[in-house]
Amino acid sequence: MSDLDEKRGLFARLKKTRVSLAGALSGLFEKDGIRFDDQVFDELEDQLIMADLGVSASATLVDSIRQRARKKSFRTLEELKQALADEIGSMLETSQKEIVPGTHTARPFVLMMVGVNGVGKTTTTAKVAAHFQSAGASVMLAACDTFRAAAIEQLQLWGERLGVPVIAQSHGADAAAVAHDALVAAKARGIDVLIVDSAGRQHVNTDLMSQLEKIKRVLGRTDPEAPHEIWLVVDGGTGQNAISQARSFDKAVGLTGVCVTKLDGTARGGMVLALANELGLAIPFIGVGESLQDLEPFNAMAFAGALVND
Repeated sequence: MSDLDEKRGLFARLKKTRVSLAGALSGLFEKDGIRFDDQVFDELEDQLIMADLGVSASATLVDSIRQRARKKSFRTLEELKQALADEIGSMLETSQKEIVPGTHTARPFVLMMVGVNGVGKTTTTAKVAAHFQSAGASVMLAACDTFRAAAIEQLQLWGERLGVPVIAQSHGADAAAVAHDALVAAKARGIDVLIVDSAGRQHVNTDLMSQLEKIKRVLGRTDPEAPHEIWLVVDGGTGQNAISQARSFDKAVGLTGVCVTKLDGTARGGMVLALANELGLAIPFIGVGESLQDLEPFNAMAFAGALVND
């Protein structure tokens, strides 16, 4: 996919967020003309906060926009939007994280997926597997969601569809034992990437969170460097609640990244910036649709442009 096609696709899928934010920005100005003064900048900050960009990120953005305005006054709303897109893109650039199979000394490269119930974690796991496959890597899946009814079968169906092996045990089995068996099998078969799909759990449930810690601990006993990545999957429609989820999972297992799903169906896409700004976590992928191809590697500037510009 070319950069232009990527931008167009993302532009279409972030329509709900963009339309919501565009309406808010247009409403900042008086009917008798455009004015850029302190009141407008204060109101801009309020609108960004309501768009789920977060208090800290919104304040930082508006401060940068103010400084730009002092150096070169904005004449149109479009100039303001472009400045806003530039600043958002700059803030998000450090959150880009590309995982390229074959560039890591670890084999297998072990990725652990975590998240609360209903965010699309298992589906996202399959989409990530498909992404690595398309890059030429061999992939194995570990069905460590042994608690939810039919979760094992769901992952096995994805495995059949993708043509990748799935290591699983029966419903109710020890998830850490499944993870251990999968890592041993992946090493024996020379697999490039092992993706561990854990059970969805509420971030406030201490007992269930401790089970994630056990999975991580058992993986580390088999390979001291595993898991190499731990990604949280969050629903884009969750808004600011995603921050509290991320804090809880990070405290329990030490997150290395966040995958944000369902961004095509919500007007709260600004929460991506809040996650990156407040937690400093990488955003390897964003989900903008149902198909396997709709999990996209995160591109900061493309995302910022699709979020703000018409």
